[in-house]
Amino acid sequence: MPQPKYRKIAVLGYRSVGKSSLTIQFVEGQFVDSYDPTIENTFNKMVSVNGQDFNLQLVDTAGQDEYSIFPQSHSMDIHGYVLVYSVTSVKSFEVVQVLHDKLLDMVGKIQVPTVLVGNKKDLHMERVIKPEEGKKLADSWGAAFMESSAKENQTAVEVFKRIILEMEKVDGNAPSEEKKCAVM
Repeated sequence: MPQPKYRKIAVLGYRSVGKSSLTIQFVEGQFVDSYDPTIENTFNKMVSVNGQDFNLQLVDTAGQDEYSIFPQSHSMDIHGYVLVYSVTSVKSFEVVQVLHDKLLDMVGKIQVPTVLVGNKKDLHMERVIKPEEGKKLADSWGAAFMESSAKENQTAVEVFKRIILEMEKVDGNAPSEEKKCAVM
């Protein structure tokens, strides 16, 4: 068995978009409706993707807004980022764009493994951000895009599997179906 790979992932976004709910749904398989605003929590979870085990450390950050100073700790030793907005909040969609810019400034790279997540997709009546808008933004970043509901374990798991795939791409370990082969 190959050794598990250690990967540290930061979950960023505006207040009350469901960062903690999404993280806890993935880690513990239960939906916790926002208890208290998060200060900052770290969760560990082992997960297997394409036969490789990953030891994930998830940093569930306090909600940021456009004025938040981007903490150095959110760029140190972080392998990938899950940027979350709520499909029911225009403000959270704007904030996630500012956070992405700050993140790139801090990391000093044009691209970091990122998944943009439109959370709360189950709240149909309150939706204000269309899936196409999220997709377009993610494409402009070269990031993956998904919509999720922290109430559904399946989508929460998909989010974190997706960020693993994005990190693996950067490491040159794209899943085999993506490897192109040329016949000479």
